[in-house]
Amino acid sequence: MTTLSPDAATFLQALLRCPSVTPQEGGAQAYLAGVLAGAGFAVTRPTFSEPGTPDVANLFATFGSGSPHIVFAGHTDVVPPGDVARWHHPPFAGEAADGFLYGRGAVDMKGGIACFLAAALACIAEGKVRGAISFLITGDEEGPSVNGTAKLLPWALARGQRFDAAIVGEPTSQTTVGDTLKVGRRGGLSATIRVFGRQGHSAYPHLADNPVPKLVRMLDRIITTELDQGSADFQPSHLEVVSVDVGNPAFNVIPAEASARLNVRFNDRWSVESLSAWLRRHLDEAAPGARYELDVERTNNWFLTRSEALIGPLSAVIAEVTGKPPELSTGGGTSDARFFKDVCPVVELGLVGDTMHQVDERVPLADLERLTLIYRRFLERSLGHADP
Repeated sequence: MTTLSPDAATFLQALLRCPSVTPQEGGAQAYLAGVLAGAGFAVTRPTFSEPGTPDVANLFATFGSGSPHIVFAGHTDVVPPGDVARWHHPPFAGEAADGFLYGRGAVDMKGGIACFLAAALACIAEGKVRGAISFLITGDEEGPSVNGTAKLLPWALARGQRFDAAIVGEPTSQTTVGDTLKVGRRGGLSATIRVFGRQGHSAYPHLADNPVPKLVRMLDRIITTELDQGSADFQPSHLEVVSVDVGNPAFNVIPAEASARLNVRFNDRWSVESLSAWLRRHLDEAAPGARYELDVERTNNWFLTRSEALIGPLSAVIAEVTGKPPELSTGGGTSDARFFKDVCPVVELGLVGDTMHQVDERVPLADLERLTLIYRRFLERSLGHADP
């Protein structure tokens, strides 16, 4: 496979050496800003704030103007490395060994940023770009996702930016680069159930009101009741109980309150409103008369991209590079692609994610070359002038 210059591995190595554990910028965006500005991009680095959350540095850079306008979205923040002593290669050294590049964020998702950067600069070097290329990069994807893309995208739109298509560089490939193209995501709902009773002595239960059995019946009901069997475009919805808490250290005390936390991933058969109503109905039926609260804390709705103008050309390029068209998928959790769904068609395409968030996170150098080539050919088809 042809090695491209500028080289994605060089860019990635520099990014990996920036300890940008969320929400710290760690020098990663400063490095990107320098490279992009040197290539002729107009670069802005807004920081967003909100009470109760950390300030977050972001980056927006654009080259060219008009349409078509392709925006690449990603994040430079990474999860903590964990026990550094367990790493065979230091998490922030960017070491290359045996055909791999090691470091926290190698696939999630500094590698995707490096590949798109190499592809974009190669296209610009050809001098045939029409329209515009933009980078929309946050430092708040692995964090609460409050001061990142959720604010950066409206900020860009308010300044007159208009996007025709977006690529989010999350590590969506399953086995080989390009084998999967994410064209949508299920929605997510996180909630806490609090059941209230009356504290008392466990030897005198008639003088108390134990909330635990009520909560157990509620949880049994919602985890054993099928939400759906999937749809034409999405996997089945599913509910997971992720925590059950009473906070009672004594054996002879009936607690006054019991709670559970749950997370639901839902498809296009549901909305946040209909799913919340489903939960309340089943909780009521499982424990009639129980005093409880259902606090829906975090939600995002499902989305699906049906734009053949984006999916068709990108799938064709992937097939040319890999020899096989990608599987169109809506599986997995959520991502920052959800923020683009009402702005422009959006897909997710990135590296193989088999080592993301793990010790010795790494990416094959060959995978960087392949993803760069896919991005580059897509940009050339989308933005390149035809030769006279």
